[in-house]
Amino acid sequence: MASEVWFSSFRTRGEEGNKINRLKKIMEIMNLSRILTKGDLTAIKLHFGERGNDAYLNPVFARQVVDKVKSEGAKPFLTDTNTLYLGSRKNAVDHLETALEHGYSYSTVRAPLIIADGLLSNNFIEVPIDGKYFKKIKMARDIAEADSMITLSHFKGHEMAGFGGALKNLAMGCAPSDGKKDQHAYIHPVIDAARCIGCGKCASYCPEQAIAVENGKAGLLSEADCIGCGECQTVCPVPCIVMGKNDSDLGDFVRRMTEYAYGAARQKNGKTAYINFVMNVTPECDCCCWSDSFLVPDVGIMASFDPVALDKACVDMVNAQQGNPGSMLREEFLAPGMDKFKGGIYSYVPWEIQLEYGEALGIGTQSYRIVEV
Repeated sequence: MASEVWFSSFRTRGEEGNKINRLKKIMEIMNLSRILTKGDLTAIKLHFGERGNDAYLNPVFARQVVDKVKSEGAKPFLTDTNTLYLGSRKNAVDHLETALEHGYSYSTVRAPLIIADGLLSNNFIEVPIDGKYFKKIKMARDIAEADSMITLSHFKGHEMAGFGGALKNLAMGCAPSDGKKDQHAYIHPVIDAARCIGCGKCASYCPEQAIAVENGKAGLLSEADCIGCGECQTVCPVPCIVMGKNDSDLGDFVRRMTEYAYGAARQKNGKTAYINFVMNVTPECDCCCWSDSFLVPDVGIMASFDPVALDKACVDMVNAQQGNPGSMLREEFLAPGMDKFKGGIYSYVPWEIQLEYGEALGIGTQSYRIVEV
């Protein structure tokens, strides 16, 4: 059976169609009371954005969700987890400072901010699953202990997963550092020495000092030290780094990530709603300390109680757009209908596995029905 995906475009010529009112309308029509009970401690899971990034979700949108949750008698808090890589969100103190700098103050969002995995990412529980790769996953305790959850995801590209939406927000976003390592640790960078310019950025950003520059070329010192975070690939200006030796490595990474998404969704026992913002569609995640040119024009807001159907609808909507010629997209993939992720920017990433494996695990279905709002 097809899952409902509520969709509202951004095209408008009046106040009633502004983005805030469209978000309110979606939440009203999809009926969030289906997952909210009076008195619920409700986690609003989002990404506060890395310092230097400006494509992260605007806190004005989070405020509308907070207000809606409160109107249902629940008690919302905004939350995220600390990062595996070095940056402005590695620990809860830096993370909260970054969130405040990005406008997530109480006066703006009217809800407390809680870094769900604690000061140094040691606050988590283990959730049993029966996966191919994991028999249990690590989940940030404060998200796990919440009665219900609403994920707010900025839909965009991702250099290792192809795209980042609701599934990735569940998988990486609900995991502590050790859980992120579980998903990443079996994939390592491959450096094309012929293209390497020896700038040293990969080495300086590596959180484990697993890369060094010798004789003007970067090289991986030890696979045992590498945690597979992919930061070296992200910051390489050439680029000359890809993660994984072959498609199988990346496929395994995406499946591991999807099993983590399954565990997080299962732990909430159906009391989760998902809202994706298909706007400012950058090539990389908001974990980057920059925001590259957008791949396509803004599409709209999409929501569902099924994260697989939601992400599939978002991929289809993005691929249906005319690509931005000033973006990372190669010219032959600019036309409407072309694959903007696998074909256009990350040809080596099997992004479809997120959806296929998510469906096989029972997180949701790829079959969806758009309900225009």
